Amino acid sequence: MYYAEIKQYDIADGPGVRVSLFVSGCTHRCEGCFNEMTWDFRYGNPYDSFTEESILEALRPAYIAGLTLLGGEPLEAPNREALLGLLRRVKTLYPDKNVWCYTGYRFEEDVLGRFCEEWAGMREFLQYVDVLVDGEFILAKKDISLRFRGSSNQRLIDVPKSLEAGETVLWGD
Repeated sequence: MYYAEIKQYDIADGPGVRVSLFVSGCTHRCEGCFNEMTWDFRYGNPYDSFTEESILEALRPAYIAGLTLLGGEPLEAPNREALLGLLRRVKTLYPDKNVWCYTGYRFEEDVLGRFCEEWAGMREFLQYVDVLVDGEFILAKKDISLRFRGSSNQRLIDVPKSLEAGETVLWGD
């Protein structure tokens, strides 16, 4: 896996001050994407143990609310294993910090459907995610007044509540 950037003090991609990991690689190629350079799976730097340690260290301060995964596309197959390993460590070291994940894939059809069938680690991955922002960015539905998302088709999904209820539950703060 490659990554484009790590923001240690992000306030745009989830509540509070966050550490955000922008992974590389995306097959959605949404028109109007704010981060086109991350479509390339080899853009940026290789993700390695040093990278992971720096993310974990950046999460240490009490004022950091959590980790956000975005990109690129965190749920692309080449990114999943490395991110699962990171999420395991984050939730072990910082159980009170929340994890947000942005994906262009749809929660019901793709994540709970196809990805859970294709990859045995998907259910575990979801156990570590608090909020999943799903749906491709659609330029015609762009709305800068929306909180934590770019277009009106995208949803903020409360993953633990959704998994418990067996239906999609939207996040509300």
